[in-house]
This record gives sequence, structure tokens and C-alpha cells, in this order.
Amino acid sequence: MSDNPMDQALALAARAVGHTEPNPRVGCVIVAADGRTVLGQGHTQPAGQAHAEIMALRDAAARGHDVRGATAWVTLEPCAHHGRTGPCCDALASAGIARVVASLTDPNPLVAGQGFARLRAAGVAVETGPGAAEARELNIGFFSRMVRGRPWVRMKIAASLDGQTALANGRSQWITGEAARADGHGWRARAGALLTGIGTVLDDDPRLDVRLAPVGKQPPLVVVDSRLHTPPDAALFGVPQRPVWIYAAEQQPEAQAALEARGAHVTHLPGPGGKVDLAALLRDLAGRGVNELHVESGFKLNGSLLREGLVDEFLVYLAPKLLGSGRGMVNIGPLEELAQGVALEFGPCERVGADLRMLARIPGRAVF
Repeated sequence: MSDNPMDQALALAARAVGHTEPNPRVGCVIVAADGRTVLGQGHTQPAGQAHAEIMALRDAAARGHDVRGATAWVTLEPCAHHGRTGPCCDALASAGIARVVASLTDPNPLVAGQGFARLRAAGVAVETGPGAAEARELNIGFFSRMVRGRPWVRMKIAASLDGQTALANGRSQWITGEAARADGHGWRARAGALLTGIGTVLDDDPRLDVRLAPVGKQPPLVVVDSRLHTPPDAALFGVPQRPVWIYAAEQQPEAQAALEARGAHVTHLPGPGGKVDLAALLRDLAGRGVNELHVESGFKLNGSLLREGLVDEFLVYLAPKLLGSGRGMVNIGPLEELAQGVALEFGPCERVGADLRMLARIPGRAVF
């Protein structure tokens, strides 16, 4: 591990991925006045439990260290409000921390600089900036929800090298290999919720849970089902203690009663053409505390989300095989001009088993 305290704090924050929703992923390292000795460290715990700063203070106490005069390196501004836990800024000041170095100001309106102000008022020196880009990327969904009022939408697609996600008859299991599927479950685990469409439910009867990667708790499953055609005996209901949120456009009392009897929560958000209002759905998910939304759906719903400007990022797995005519990644055409295509910016690309994993982002979408 790096000797840089902020690098250490960022590594700790990364350990919180998949465990802190709806809270941000934060790491904290407390370093003695000599600038070298680590007195305590920690990362944010599941919602309702201790934040990173408290965990670091507890770790220092457990080691028998006195933190007076020390520096706390933290990847996000210490909170200043009473939620399910007390203000971390007050805890740091009360412990005698002399200096706080934070990557970013918290975009939560309940904090938004107030944590820094209270620290300074208590005589604690405050610096910001180190690790800002990395800390922001770790919490891209939290920033999206706080600033834009909707989750960060990441669309996962598994396709052949010629861009087919299924055969013409709908068969799609398995285009990619085991390593790519396990990697995809890791991305599911980091999300605040998973989203699919009724087409995928009826064609594949998937569980859409996290089985191949460690997870604190199963992310809620969101189903876009305009006419409430989800079968009450669908496999998705077989995941214990996993919330299922179904969004519909039409009133279907009998179908709704049957789904609610299976534990589903049904919300009606009618939009144009008898379809679910997808933008309203994202706002509703933000209200439920969803930071990152992981989409695994068919090419029709993929196309609808993309056409409405609701997709932020693509997570694409390409298998080294050709399938010929089949079902593509997104239904957005036919286009008449190349300029009408959706421009993307490539992010990291790497091998996962026999397949390729690529991240591609809508340009400028992360500027908020």
C-alpha cells in the first residue's frame, strides 16, 4: 500500500463499495504529528452505523493511541448534521484532531461546507483537494443523486464481437464466459439497485441477484412493467429479503394484488404512449436513496433509456465470437446520418477471462 495517507484513505473507501448505500463511500486515516505514524483508520459502515471518521477514532483508541494534534485524512468532508449518526466534524474536533485534509466538499445540502466551517470554528485547520478525482469517482452516484436528483445510470451489456446481445430467437445464455459473468456480479454488488424490463423477465426468467461476488445485502430489483405482466411465480421473487420495486403505467388491480402478495412494491408512473415515465422513475429511485442504478435489460428498454438521455455510462463485455443476425445492444435506429449517432468516451478496457470489458461514458455527463 502507498505511504501517502490519502491513497490509504481512498483504498479504505473502496472497501466500502457495496455496503454503504445510500451513504457515500468514505475512508479516513489518522496520522500522528510526525506525519508518518498511522494512529487509526476506517471506512464507512452500512447505513445507520459508524462513518469513516468514527471508525478511525475507534481504531486509534483500540490501539491505545492519543490523537491530539494529529491529522485526519478523509476522502469526503466530515458530516455536520444529525442523521442516523452524530456529526463527524464534532467528533474529530472533540478528540483533539489538529488538522483535517479532505478530498472533496460533501454535495449533500445538509453538509455542503458546514462540516469544514464547524471544524475551523473549533480551531481545526482544514485543507481540501488531495485525491479529489478518485474520491469523486468512487462516489459518482452519490454526487449524481445530490446534485442532479437522480442516480448515476450504468447500463451493462454482454455482446458478441459483432454487437449481438441475443440470437434472433431471444436466446442469450451465455454469450460471455464465467469470468465476465462473475465480474458483472461485482458491478451489480456496488449498485444501489438493479433495473430490468418486463421483456427480460418474460424471456429469461432471471433472478438478477448477486451470487458470484461478495455483497453486504442484495440490491433492490427494479422492474419496468407498464401493464403488470410480471408473473407472480417469477424467479426474481426467489431472492430472500430483496426488495422488488415494480413500475407500471396502467392500473391492473388484480395483477397488482397478486404481485404485492409476493412482496413487490408497485408504483404507477404513466408516461406518453402508455409506457412508464422513465425520467420520473429515476427521480423516484433517488428519493429511495439509490445512488448507482445498474441496468440489465433488453435492447428495447436500453434504447428507450438512451433516447431519453437517461444513460450515463456503458459497461460492455464483448465475447470473441460472431453471432450474425440477432438482437443488438440498443434500439435507437435507423439513423440517416452518422452525426446522429450517440458519441461516447472510452474509459478503461481490459481482458476479463476470454472476454473484453469496456467502460464508455456519455461526454460531459459526469460534470455536476
